[in-house]
Amino acid sequence: MAKQAKLWPSEWTVPLVLSLLVHVAVVGLMVFGMHFKPTPNKPMQVQLQNDAPEQPDNQEIVQAVTVDQAAVEKRVNEIREQKRQADLAEQRRQAELERKAEAARKAREAEQQRLRELQAEQEAERRRIAKEKAEAERQKAAAEKAAAEAEARRKREEEAAAKAEAERKRKEEEARKAEEERKRREQEARERAERERQLQEELRAEEAARAKARSQQMQSEVQRYTALITQTIQRNWITDDSMRGKECVLTISVAPSGFVKSVNQGEGDASVCQSARNAVLKANTLPVSQDPEVYKLMETIELTVAPKQ
Repeated sequence: MAKQAKLWPSEWTVPLVLSLLVHVAVVGLMVFGMHFKPTPNKPMQVQLQNDAPEQPDNQEIVQAVTVDQAAVEKRVNEIREQKRQADLAEQRRQAELERKAEAARKAREAEQQRLRELQAEQEAERRRIAKEKAEAERQKAAAEKAAAEAEARRKREEEAAAKAEAERKRKEEEARKAEEERKRREQEARERAERERQLQEELRAEEAARAKARSQQMQSEVQRYTALITQTIQRNWITDDSMRGKECVLTISVAPSGFVKSVNQGEGDASVCQSARNAVLKANTLPVSQDPEVYKLMETIELTVAPKQ
């Protein structure tokens, strides 16, 4: 150590030693100071002689550091021993607590087992009593049920007989009413058919009468308007004596307003047809019925015309 210390620079020696001692003390206190309070230790003293103008010998400083470090290690070992003893005491205390806890647990389990057995005995007794009571009630209920069923069966038989008799009478009454209803409906059907036949005959007769009256009316209208058309043509027809006794059949088509839509060349005497055709075209409009059905009959009309005698 002395030889190696001489290799250190003299100005580094004291600061390095102090730093080492401080770190060792701090580590020891951090490790063991949480559980134990160490006995007071005399502070380590390092004497530095500044009176002499020269620096102290490096070997002496190293020896002082070595002695102080041994004291620190001794103190650390003492603290470790104290911690070990304390740990052993704590382990014994924990073991005793666990033993007592285990004993208490076993006693508690034994008491719980005893209570369970007692409860099981009480439950078995309760079930036995309940079973006997239920059996007695079942037998009583069975007897009451049998009596009730016998009474109900007797009533059902009486009711069934009464119901069968009532049903027989009801069916006889229904059959009688059904027969009466059938006869009534047949009579009503015959009467209804007769009324419908008579009504149809009346309707057909009335319809025929209306049709006949309508036909007569329409024929009358046709004749009337045919005469009017003939008169209109006569008023516009220019004739001469050579046409006397001659005639012409014209086919005339008129609009609903009476406007002459067309007129053919006519069939008959040529001069009569030509002059009659000119008279129709000159009239331009002929009398026409406002009745649509009459107009339909006269929309195209064949008209025989002859000069007046």
